[in-house]
Amino acid sequence: MCAPISDGAAAAILCSEAALKLFPAAHPIRVRASVLASGSDRGPDEAERHICRLAATKAYALAEVEPGDISVAEVHDASAFAEVLQTENLQFCEIGQGGWLAERGQTTLGGKIPVNPSGGLECKGHPIGATGLGQIHELILQLRGKAGARQVENARLAIAENGGGFHGVEEAAACVTILEG
Repeated sequence: MCAPISDGAAAAILCSEAALKLFPAAHPIRVRASVLASGSDRGPDEAERHICRLAATKAYALAEVEPGDISVAEVHDASAFAEVLQTENLQFCEIGQGGWLAERGQTTLGGKIPVNPSGGLECKGHPIGATGLGQIHELILQLRGKAGARQVENARLAIAENGGGFHGVEEAAACVTILEG
């Protein structure tokens, strides 16, 4: 029920709109928002103040989108429970309803909001430092329509949630990124 720690690497090319003109064959993906947040001293009964929920709320505002606009998500599922928790934090359902969402197939391919079509960390391993960019790579494939058998139909907006470390009852740091294809 936990992702094995593994080796891995990831790289990405980011450039300005002006520099993009040098690469006419590129299929650019726009970063609509990227929010980094730090853990807090919230209590275990204050789920609405979870670091990932706060980061997601800010990312949605910066990107000028709503949770229901998202086509596909990659979440940090180093343990089986994490997908359930993060679907709640990304506001795809009410707090306490993430299990219901998954149980009813709403997070699978063809569901309301496909989550981790890559298989997530439990499927491919957890390369620690490369995890977040690996999620971004999967979402870029999705937005470009190049994800093969795991392709989410008509993917237009994607969200990645990645967290690390522990502070109290939550991650010490979290990043939520919204991409547009």
